[in-house]
Amino acid sequence: MQLKKCVLALCVAPLLAMAAPDGQDPGAALRALDWHVGPRTEQVVGKATLKTPNADILFLDDANSEKFLKITGNLPEPGNNILYSEKEGWWADFSFDPIGYVKDDDKIDAEELLKQLKSSDGPANEERKKLGLSPLITEGWHVPPHYDAQTKTLEWGTKLRSEGHTSVNYTIRLLGRSGVMSATLVSSPETLDKDIVGFKQALHGFEFNAGERYSEFKEGDHVAEYGLAALVVGGAAAVATKKGLWAVIAGGLAAAWKFVVAGVFAAFAGVKALFKKKQA
Repeated sequence: MQLKKCVLALCVAPLLAMAAPDGQDPGAALRALDWHVGPRTEQVVGKATLKTPNADILFLDDANSEKFLKITGNLPEPGNNILYSEKEGWWADFSFDPIGYVKDDDKIDAEELLKQLKSSDGPANEERKKLGLSPLITEGWHVPPHYDAQTKTLEWGTKLRSEGHTSVNYTIRLLGRSGVMSATLVSSPETLDKDIVGFKQALHGFEFNAGERYSEFKEGDHVAEYGLAALVVGGAAAVATKKGLWAVIAGGLAAAWKFVVAGVFAAFAGVKALFKKKQA
């Protein structure tokens, strides 16, 4: 299997070795995960389905996704699903925030939102430091936030720096009836535009489950405390900041949405081949 070589070279070999279980080689740890090879219909955090289009798209369930995040130097959390493109080399994280129905009528001030994102770096990196992870700094927008009222999707791209190298998180928030699905693409600035195309093509197979669609909102349903702008800066974290509770919960809320590539593309070699051997 030919995989794109790591373009970020984040110098994370020591980090990956530390993150791999029992001193296992990080590449072996990644290949040992229970990868699902498409085309398949996958359950996404219990709120939606995703039809993976072909054998180039790999998927991980909740338990294996948490292991993936740890191995790749990201904050390991339950309630995530990982999507990986074998052909293009990008990966994406899915998670769901059951905050309720988000009204989409507020304005988005990209400059002000960027200031808020940068202000969250300090508390977020304190949490990363506790877990032995390198600092992650917000550099700016790669794609300013914008909202599509027809598809009920909010999109933006942030440039992040870690250990002197830059990666990009391109985030899509898909609004649902009871909350928001976050789909975050992890890529490099050099390949982002191409990777966004592939990522969005994979999302063509995404659909909220019956009863979870934005259009199915009914009077009496729970409505979120905040709107689109707050989603960009961490949702509840933005509300907590205004209420003076930032120091208490910043670590858990501010850091969770940021991911680094962690230089693991080359370590994926053999993932699909291994899966095929298991099938045989």
